[in-house]
Amino acid sequence: MPDTGWFKSSKSSPSQECVEVRMTGGTVWVRDSKRPEAGMLRFRVGNWTTFISDAKND
Repeated sequence: MPDTGWFKSSKSSPSQECVEVRMTGGTVWVRDSKRPEAGMLRFRVGNWTTFISDAKND
């Protein structure tokens, strides 16, 4: 998987602070756009897919 760079949901306006996602290799990184220096969560692609699916269904 090529590096996507950091991006926000297409439903966010450019001035909104929210969760940002970056996909690279087999990893999905997640951070808070208000505090990117605070750390990141790391998911394997399969776990990320499961997480998103569960979030949409709950």
